[in-house]
Amino acid sequence: MRFGLASCLQRLGETWRTLLQECDVPLAFGEQSGELRLQVAVDLDVRVVALLYSQQARAPGAQRRVRWEVPPVEEVPCDGGEAHGRSIRRLTRHFLTGEELGAFELGKLLDRAAELKAGRGKRLEGDALAGRSIALIFERPSTRTRVSFEVGVAELGATPVVLRGDEMQLSRGESVGDTARVFSRYVDAIVIRSGSHDAVADLAAASEAPVVNALTPLHHPCQALADLLTLRERFGDLKGLRLAYVGDGNNVARSLAIACELADVELVVAAPDGYQLESGHGVTLSDDPRAAVACADAIYTDVWVSMGDEEEAQRRRADLAPFRLDADLLAAASDRAVVLHCLPAHPGEEIAEEVLYGERSAVWDQAENRLHTQKALLEMLLSD
Repeated sequence: MRFGLASCLQRLGETWRTLLQECDVPLAFGEQSGELRLQVAVDLDVRVVALLYSQQARAPGAQRRVRWEVPPVEEVPCDGGEAHGRSIRRLTRHFLTGEELGAFELGKLLDRAAELKAGRGKRLEGDALAGRSIALIFERPSTRTRVSFEVGVAELGATPVVLRGDEMQLSRGESVGDTARVFSRYVDAIVIRSGSHDAVADLAAASEAPVVNALTPLHHPCQALADLLTLRERFGDLKGLRLAYVGDGNNVARSLAIACELADVELVVAAPDGYQLESGHGVTLSDDPRAAVACADAIYTDVWVSMGDEEEAQRRRADLAPFRLDADLLAAASDRAVVLHCLPAHPGEEIAEEVLYGERSAVWDQAENRLHTQKALLEMLLSD
């Protein structure tokens, strides 16, 4: 028995639909595209594997990592031709370490941040998040993080809901998971500065709203976004820049490592034994600050005594003293090198006063750029 083309396509479509209902395969490209009303952009980070060289050798068993795991299809097209309201479950995107971004997406975010910065005085950002509410949770004291997020949320047209840790039932034993489930019913996103990275990860695991890590002891990804925007403003292009980080290999250094790898920025971290960052993300590790800053386009440092380190303050200052960012160390870098610091600074400790306030300091641009990059981040996470 022969079948016409229309009959064959109908049978093939029924087969695909059956498999889809069993969560085995997605619909083929082009098959009744109107049935899938929600299109989800998936960023595949291929990094150094160039598409032109598909036969490039790699180590046995090595696999490239896909940035986003696509969940199984939740709903499928109806047999009667009517489409379900939602064919694919919308991905909840979090921003916890910076690894959630791909290189292309990071570039687009920085582009958008630059647009928002240029148009701020003219209020060109409009009301991108009008009608939204965003929880801003601060378990620890904050200046730049709180003000930049609260102002940014308001400028995007959303309502900031600012909370301290002791204002919530978390302080009386309510679980992080239950808090996340409740917040997911109230707000469109959760921004949290916490003393525990595990708690933030647990919050994201239970939340249906995007969670943004505003700072934890392990990661400070929002700061890294501002750092990259600052470097791009100074040098025009990020690719090939050399950034030297000197001092404590802490959460700021760790987030820089992730961001610099995506942006193709060479990062060298100079730190003494016991303070060094773990290897990975293409970072060069050194115990020699002068060697680290040689030919560097920027030198970055951070405080030596962070919140929680007060009992070790004297020892830390003694151990890190050879890694102070002063005029002598700056002279060992490129003639065009700029100075970066995420603040707050302690002039005379990790950075010399004349360097912090000198003409080669980009620190205040850095602080301002927290506002613009975080606005671009929130727009991205909450885009429909």
